[in-house]
Amino acid sequence: MNIDSIKNGIVIDHIKAGQGMKVYDFLDLGKLNCSMAVIQNASSNKMGKKDIIKIDSALDVDLNALGYIDPNITINIIQDSVRVMKYHPELPETITNIIRCKNPRCITSTEQQLPHVFRLTDRQKDEYRCVYCESRASR
Repeated sequence: MNIDSIKNGIVIDHIKAGQGMKVYDFLDLGKLNCSMAVIQNASSNKMGKKDIIKIDSALDVDLNALGYIDPNITINIIQDSVRVMKYHPELPETITNIIRCKNPRCITSTEQQLPHVFRLTDRQKDEYRCVYCESRASR
């Protein structure tokens, strides 16, 4: 398999095997008009198997939200074919429309245009709660 290197863009690495398409959907990458590759079940000395996403374009999204999807993700920013930054996203303080409130009495159940907003309440336990009804988000 031959996948070209990236000139300017983002490489999302160390995605848990099988979770690459979840990240792809979350970032809405299907709407981009650039070269991109989703590599699934790539060999990894550290993880055994992993997924990788290469995007040959800059993204205007909050990549820290990926910390909720998979806290082991590594994000590499590429400029002029050189990695200029590498970081692990942290759990964001709030997440919007990534998870949905399961409480049938929550206002988001009846007012469907409201965004599903969750606030980080316990960083040690990775616990998020709905800002409307305080229900705990299930992972």
